[in-house]
Amino acid sequence: TRKYLVQVAEGREAAPEEGGAPSAGPVYRCAAGAGGASPPAVPGLESCWDIFRLSVEKYPGNPMMGRREIMDGKAGKYTWVTYKEVYDTVIKVGASIRSCGINKGGRCGIYGGNSPEWVVSMQACNAHGIYCVPLYDTLGAGAIEFILCHAEVEIAFVEEKKIGEVLKTLPNATKFLKTIVSFGKVSPDQKEKVEQNGLSIYSWSEFVLKGDGAEEKYELPPKEKADICTIMYTSGTTGDPKGVLISNKSIITIVSAVDEFLRNSNEQIREDDVYISYLPLAHIFDRVIEEVFIHHGASIGFWRGDVKLLVEDIGELKPTIFCAVPRVLDRIYGGLQDKVSTGGFLKKTLFNVAYKYKQGNMIKGSKHEDAASIFDKLVFTKVKRGLGGRVRVILSGAAPLSNHVEEFLRVVTCSHVLQGYGLTETCAGSFVSLPNNMSMLGTVGPPVPYVEVHLESVPEMGYDALSKESPRGEICIRGDTLFSGYYKREDLTKEVLVDGWFHTGDIGEWQHDGSMKIIDRKKNIFKLSQGEYVAVENLENIFGQAPNVDSIWVYGNSFESCLVAVINPNKQGLERWAESNGVSGDFASICGDAKAKEFILEELSKTGKDKKLKGFEMIRAVHLEPVLFDMERDLITPTYKKKRPQLLKYYQGIIDEMYKSMK
Repeated sequence: TRKYLVQVAEGREAAPEEGGAPSAGPVYRCAAGAGGASPPAVPGLESCWDIFRLSVEKYPGNPMMGRREIMDGKAGKYTWVTYKEVYDTVIKVGASIRSCGINKGGRCGIYGGNSPEWVVSMQACNAHGIYCVPLYDTLGAGAIEFILCHAEVEIAFVEEKKIGEVLKTLPNATKFLKTIVSFGKVSPDQKEKVEQNGLSIYSWSEFVLKGDGAEEKYELPPKEKADICTIMYTSGTTGDPKGVLISNKSIITIVSAVDEFLRNSNEQIREDDVYISYLPLAHIFDRVIEEVFIHHGASIGFWRGDVKLLVEDIGELKPTIFCAVPRVLDRIYGGLQDKVSTGGFLKKTLFNVAYKYKQGNMIKGSKHEDAASIFDKLVFTKVKRGLGGRVRVILSGAAPLSNHVEEFLRVVTCSHVLQGYGLTETCAGSFVSLPNNMSMLGTVGPPVPYVEVHLESVPEMGYDALSKESPRGEICIRGDTLFSGYYKREDLTKEVLVDGWFHTGDIGEWQHDGSMKIIDRKKNIFKLSQGEYVAVENLENIFGQAPNVDSIWVYGNSFESCLVAVINPNKQGLERWAESNGVSGDFASICGDAKAKEFILEELSKTGKDKKLKGFEMIRAVHLEPVLFDMERDLITPTYKKKRPQLLKYYQGIIDEMYKSMK
């Protein structure tokens, strides 16, 4: 029945003994890519370095990376460097890194927004088998120092405006860190502070020259598929970030898988394709897509680093492939909705007629380009022009895209809108929806080639992977795209990698056609719409310490960008506050008072700041509940653990109101 899948193994029943393995459904691969377990071998393609090296041989004169020229504070056209020019710089930078005493297996940090220098630094690491360790600050205040020390980073490449952040980690980080290289200039103050700590710092141009002429001296070492090329840190549920070890093999396999997927959809990447690089290279999603582009000798244009100017950069670059996270697509959707509703009666009516007609044909199975070509010309090309006019594929990842946004964009953008799912641990895309397939709306599609998937039952949540009607369970993934473990955390690796299966912690449901729908999260951790992970239990422990809070349930979901909470306030404390603030009435009516809510929000905010929580971890709206969470209403277990699905069901109306009031 599941036409996009091939079954490669039977399911298994639950182990009879106490605490044994739960039951699991059949193992599937996607039917595309000849259903193979790994891509056909390509001679000479053994590492990430080879992806770049082979493209330099094949497409030396193709424009590889571009950025906008800034003249008198105004941004002009994109100016480009070719594959060969980038290669020559990479070889110099590689020699410079080696001349600092860093050899194969050494660690190099890269910290900053996407830029040509970022990619050059990464390729220089790849050339010499040095682990590239991206650093990024959304992991919180201490994260930069933690990663520098944990990964034993010896040299760090840093964007000019981030140098201050790295200086804050001195002297602690100097245990391993010996050299800092700016992507731009270095100020005298910075130089002084770095040298006081016994380190060296170089501007970009100085560092490139440092290896000039030494290229012969430092031969490129042999690299194997199993070698690690990157340690990518990802926010854990609790405690410190985890370093995900990614091998050459993982990246080569995922690049081949994306290729095979696009070829099957008749949308293969060509050398004249153009990509806008703005999603962080420090994350796996953008990194993999850029590797795919490099593999085909295509072009990557960088944004200016300002979200307000992104649309302008897109208009100048005119990309053909656009990757986004739901938060960006939500903004585009909102902007288009505004334009339609303020466009006057005629325009609005024409738009709605065109939309209904095209949507109807697409649901019946028409390809988007054939569904309403006359309306595409009359109405929808204007939308297409907003993204530069050349986009043919929009790929959404990192968090779920809501159905109405996905459907709207599929109809109006005149391009394929595909939703993917994967994790750092699975080297990004493990599933992706198929083009021209309206029935896959709201799913992440079938698995990509070379990835094996099965569902594992979660009896305590009522999910049965062996159900005939709708098999549900924890999504488990196996194959060459998997990570090689968490760096220095064998314990955590063993928890999630069992018998070669990576346990994602996400609950999925197979659809009849073989696409996957993500329906839940196994542990109480989820992403907000901007892609940031939130571990609610940890936050509830922190906010539970706020004065006047007896009990707190924190809620958020991946369609909203902030958190809200339902709170049992401390009766005496709140009544005392009411008395001295002229709020009258019984406890229940005090709980309903707007000033009381503001007071509790302030208390939470103080506690959050004291505990150095990040902005997205703060509570933005509260509901004060006079009656304690209880077993009578099935809101808690006998051991006082919160029953989250039941709490949501009970307070759904209130939650909806809170989010509405903030919009």
